[in-house]
Amino acid sequence: QVQLVESGGGLVQPGGSLRLSCVVSGSIFSINVISWYRQAPGKERELVAVITRVGYINYADSVEGRFTISRDNAKNTVYLQMNSLKPEDTAVYYCKALVKTSDYWGQGTQVTVSS
Repeated sequence: QVQLVESGGGLVQPGGSLRLSCVVSGSIFSINVISWYRQAPGKERELVAVITRVGYINYADSVEGRFTISRDNAKNTVYLQMNSLKPEDTAVYYCKALVKTSDYWGQGTQVTVSS
């Protein structure tokens, strides 16, 4: 079993920055991939960024160059640094852990980009 808790969301003006955190607990050794997803109102959940056990990283085209995913193994935490935020980045952001063939989700954190 794996548990994930996101934090760091909030209201920010266009062009601003936020850093989301995903604290992971449980069977951490069994996690192969941790991803950030987001879901805007009326839209499907979409993949934002991925980091694997061996450090492979990938981003959605819409956030490439603005968002950075990273991890702190000592703190069991994965971060999503979001810069140059746009109104279209407004969504609930979730982290997900892949353990073998099972997905574990956090509860999500709201990010609102508005002036």
